[in-house]
Amino acid sequence: MNENILPPSYYDRYFSDTAKRCLPNPIRKLLGVSRLPGMLSMFSGHPASETFPFRGVTLTVARPDTADRDRSSLVELDSALLEEALQYTDTGGIPTFVDWLYGLQERYHKRRHGDGEGWSLSVGCGGQDLLFKAFTCLLDEDDPILVEAPVYAGVVPIFRLLKCNTTEVATDADGIVADDLERILQNWPKDRPMPKLLYTVPYGCNPSGASATLERRLKVLKLAREYNFLIFEDDPYFYLYYGKSPRSPSYFQLEKEIPGSIGHVLRFDSFSKILSSGIRMGFVSGPTAITNAINLITSSSMLQPSGLTQAVTYTLLNHWGYEGYQQHVDYISSVYRRKRDLFVAAMQKHLTGLAEWSVPEAGLFVWFRLFLPPVPASAEGDSEDLIVRRALKEKVLALPGASFFANGRTSAYVRACFSVLAEEDFDEAMRRLAAVVKEVQFEAGYHSAGSRL
Repeated sequence: MNENILPPSYYDRYFSDTAKRCLPNPIRKLLGVSRLPGMLSMFSGHPASETFPFRGVTLTVARPDTADRDRSSLVELDSALLEEALQYTDTGGIPTFVDWLYGLQERYHKRRHGDGEGWSLSVGCGGQDLLFKAFTCLLDEDDPILVEAPVYAGVVPIFRLLKCNTTEVATDADGIVADDLERILQNWPKDRPMPKLLYTVPYGCNPSGASATLERRLKVLKLAREYNFLIFEDDPYFYLYYGKSPRSPSYFQLEKEIPGSIGHVLRFDSFSKILSSGIRMGFVSGPTAITNAINLITSSSMLQPSGLTQAVTYTLLNHWGYEGYQQHVDYISSVYRRKRDLFVAAMQKHLTGLAEWSVPEAGLFVWFRLFLPPVPASAEGDSEDLIVRRALKEKVLALPGASFFANGRTSAYVRACFSVLAEEDFDEAMRRLAAVVKEVQFEAGYHSAGSRL
């Protein structure tokens, strides 16, 4: 046993009252025992399998490599897997699917399950489902946490629901500003509990599009060990990296490779951007004590993620294999690299002098600051009215920056997503937005550089 692995008792200090009150499902505890050879099981309320109308499932799937992308394969779900998927199954995921995911984490993050590293994974209905459960397991009212600014808008309602106290950490084009995080921690009020966790999206961050540099990741990990907070590594864009430099290791990988305590990272992966957003399939990897607590929440709320969806996902992934999976994500990255290039070219054509931005190296988003007249709350101006009223009237839609700050603030920034809009419409979208910006500047007596005439 690696002496650097944090023991299960270490996490007792983090668990919320909700997690401590959550009791194991008495039926779910015995699912494994019921499968033992020779066991005559009468304990559960499983429906009779012979009453299910499904006799087989056949998938028509694309070839994973770019060259053969237009060709398809027919793949049939294994009959035993289908039978398992149609019944109640394990809370944390169908075992064969979970094993495949363990192999994935070993391949991409150098973490081997079962080697005494003290971690496990659990399948959920997408990353959002698992984030909600993880936050619920760890946060009580008034608990302090650290969040990037700007931050993924989907977690802000969770923070408000749980009534936790958020402290914003600055970000820039290179991701989270580790020096700002250090400053916050060094000056933390002595009469307040230290933060329980840091929430971060390290690749192609939604909304900023930023990817954290290796130097900053290493410093964040060092601070997590020094100040005993957990790192919530929400990484749905890890496989959507298209930068020229090699991709930096994940926090999940770094905490094993860099000497020090292991068990500070809870990693969230999602297939929404890789296979389909509608299949609602993701998984969380991290300290077993925490993934077990997440499973308890699942067993009380929904028993398990959909067995049939897991079986379909596993069948596709197993058919491709890990090499085919890599070919598929290479294809995805090439698609978004092309879209990024075309979108940024349209921005340069129409928004030069009206806005400023950094070019993303991963993900689906460009985060840009409009040059707007000042308002009482901000010398940089406010994009809210321009985007939600004026631009909408011109039939161009984006999201104002104010949507992406946990503590609420005025912002001149805008988030634009280039994944779904038809490429031939990029130019027109930027033209319409530029016209609105010019109109606002003209009304306020500002020229395109953002200063008064």
